[in-house]
Amino acid sequence: MLNLLPDFIKLPAVALLAIALAFYPILWLGRSEGRQQSATAALESAVKRFAEKGKINGEVSSLDAAALCNDFGLPDADKADCMRRVREASAQP
Repeated sequence: MLNLLPDFIKLPAVALLAIALAFYPILWLGRSEGRQQSATAALESAVKRFAEKGKINGEVSSLDAAALCNDFGLPDADKADCMRRVREASAQP
């Protein structure tokens, strides 16, 4: 049956078939690579956020009530109330 088709039709048909057979595995590999890269980027982002959060928690925990209230930029009238609340919160487990 293929003998009835001329060569100028067979060659492009075979080339298109070869391209189609090569395209889908390459597409699948590209998608899986993209998923892996996005998962890695998300994990790196989460690790950075946790590291920053831990650094901030360490800085806040090391401050005493007066320094913490000063860092908030409160007016002098509100600093005494802030210090009382910070001490109460620190005393609770």
